[in-house]
Amino acid sequence: MRKILLSLFLSTLFIASSFAQEMPTSWTSKLLDKGNGEVELTFNFKIDRTWHLYDIHIPEGGPMATSLSIDKLVGAEKVGEFKSVNSKLIKNYDEIFEMEIGYYETEATFVQRFKVTDKNAFSIEGDLRSQVCSEVDGQCIPIKIDLDFKGKDLPSTLAVAGNVATATPDAEGQQPEAEPKTDSVAVAVSPESKSDLWTPVVDELRAYGAEGDTSDLSLLWVFLGGIGGGFIALLTPCVWPMIPMTVSFFLKRNKKSRSKAIKDAVTYGVGIIVIYVALGLIITGIFGPSALNDLSTSAIFNLLFFALLVVFAVSFFGAFEITLPSSWTNKMDQKADSTSGILSIFFMAFTLALVSFSCTGPIIGTLLVQAFAGSGNLLAPAIGMLGFGIALSIPFSLFAIFPSWLESMPKSGGWLNSVKVVLGFLELALALKFFSVADLAYGWGLLDREVFLVLWIIIFVLLGVYLLGKLKLPHDSDLKHVTVPRLFLAIVSFAFAIYMVPGLWGAPLKAISAFSPPLFTQDFNLYKGEVHAKFDDYEAGMDYAKRVDKPVIIDFSGYGCVNCRKMEASVWTDPKVKQILETDYVLITLMVDDKKSLPEVIEVEEHGKTSKLKTIGDKWSYLQRHKFATNSQPYYVLLDHEGKPIGPSYAYKENVEEYIKFLNTGLNNYKKQKENK
Repeated sequence: MRKILLSLFLSTLFIASSFAQEMPTSWTSKLLDKGNGEVELTFNFKIDRTWHLYDIHIPEGGPMATSLSIDKLVGAEKVGEFKSVNSKLIKNYDEIFEMEIGYYETEATFVQRFKVTDKNAFSIEGDLRSQVCSEVDGQCIPIKIDLDFKGKDLPSTLAVAGNVATATPDAEGQQPEAEPKTDSVAVAVSPESKSDLWTPVVDELRAYGAEGDTSDLSLLWVFLGGIGGGFIALLTPCVWPMIPMTVSFFLKRNKKSRSKAIKDAVTYGVGIIVIYVALGLIITGIFGPSALNDLSTSAIFNLLFFALLVVFAVSFFGAFEITLPSSWTNKMDQKADSTSGILSIFFMAFTLALVSFSCTGPIIGTLLVQAFAGSGNLLAPAIGMLGFGIALSIPFSLFAIFPSWLESMPKSGGWLNSVKVVLGFLELALALKFFSVADLAYGWGLLDREVFLVLWIIIFVLLGVYLLGKLKLPHDSDLKHVTVPRLFLAIVSFAFAIYMVPGLWGAPLKAISAFSPPLFTQDFNLYKGEVHAKFDDYEAGMDYAKRVDKPVIIDFSGYGCVNCRKMEASVWTDPKVKQILETDYVLITLMVDDKKSLPEVIEVEEHGKTSKLKTIGDKWSYLQRHKFATNSQPYYVLLDHEGKPIGPSYAYKENVEEYIKFLNTGLNNYKKQKENK
């Protein structure tokens, strides 16, 4: 029973919404009339059993406290502090955080009082943030409640004495508008209104042209990755036995007509492709295009990806199987037998997808994770599934057309389980990449580069030991001798582990630069060949460049940007590139996924809508969109002291000579610009 429930949970998690999670708490927020023109903003929480919600006052270094952030307050002023009322506070010593921590169980109520000065102009915008944690397994889920209350939301009984009565009529006898009163965390004006450095330069940049822009290749790589995943899936124990089974199905249907057999086999292959492409479109529809960009650096999603890949790895190691309920498969199989024509073939394709899910599910999950986090393109999941479906459908279609090929197939056996275990090791290694993204974006410092490398070294050493038959897992058969392919794979695994060892002392390890954390996270580093930006702030860097009379190169990057790490490791470390960047330019690196909060919220107009920039990454991402009309990373642009382009832009392309040409173009144009002045 436990296995069925676990399988049903994991399959539903993957197919239905992939990453959705039911909250173990519910809440309501409302405004209550407290008399004398005051209202109380009240949050009532209902907390599930075995879960708890943390208090407002948590010592530094502890878990996330419950906090209220007011981004905009008009027509009112705060009265008193944000506090908890009518709630039983429990305090216990937490051994993990080594401090006494307060929390609430079952229910909790938090309030903030306001004095209303203008009912008509009244507006509160902000958010409440908290964290609910399980007492069983220690799992924690962050909570964010957005606030947007207007005058219409005020209690009808609220009376505000002298509301807008003291204003003096103007010359025409009209009552002027009341001056909005803002809270101490008032929204700042947009940055472009303060400085010409934010002025859009799209037309000037296009006049120079763009070099190294390979953004169109991202979907191609997603497609090729899907094909690779499909071919790998063919080697798993769940898919392999399905080949003779499905071929038998078509032979029974078309014993006499060779042409009909070919037609049905092709239809079957197309059906497989359609099913997997539909899965990709469903995933895209659930999240939409706007979520893809945030997904790559969101701590919640990256940690969830990390957990999913670990679960997949443990499953491949043989601890349990991720299987769908057998009733689903039986119903699809019955439909295939009872119907006719194209519909029966479609049901047979669906049967294949369900039966093979325990092996293909983790591979599909990994592929979709990579499509989300690595591309950011709306069509990426569907394109990846198209490649996967094509690769998976080819052998089924061919064997249905040429059934005699079945005789030449190798028999299934222990080698298929070995394929699963090898994939499990690779899933485990990849999982660390996603934990690293969240760790970097939020500055936790839990998985620095040397820790990451140590874990990878251990994983690939154990993989080599397993391939040599010295490590046996639950479903492995006895290995009488080491085959030549296993020997060569073991050599590759051991060699890769040894290759990473110098990285513990700072070697750049260009082959894995896309996966490992950047070099600046390493505590002990003997390598001096990397390039570090002089500034991580746009205005400060531009001011310095003006004082030292040097052109500027802006590097729009991200902690979760794979191609950024590749460029830094393979191009920036070239001696010529390094010299130009350090001596001829002022390098400013702007991380668009930096989750540190801005000193004050910035309000900007974009596409006719008002949006708020709350983090440092929000600000630099907006700068890239507003000034350069692009939102992909890495993105390099050369500027003069006024923020005007002096050369073409450059995106991802690992070509040292072209990058040097790009840098020299900017230097030459900068010199000509100075001579003309």
